[in-house]
Amino acid sequence: MKENTSITDEKVLQIYKIIGDNVKRIRKEKNVSQMQLALAIGHKAVGTVSMAELCINNKHFNIEHLVKIADVLEVELADFFHGIDLK
Repeated sequence: MKENTSITDEKVLQIYKIIGDNVKRIRKEKNVSQMQLALAIGHKAVGTVSMAELCINNKHFNIEHLVKIADVLEVELADFFHGIDLK
């Protein structure tokens, strides 16, 4: 086990952006609007999905969001992590 992590705040932000991009791409492939997705995961407005897809205002998807989104879009949870390299 490594004692010190080399994952910087910048790297974490990059990971959040990749996840947001993947959610956005898959959502569009499934022809689901941001509003439809927001409502389907229990939000009353589009803001959470919109800002998390773009990773703005320090907003990003959490695990609960991603699990619900995977269920709604009928994809594997792992699909949201495509393209992430921790090295």
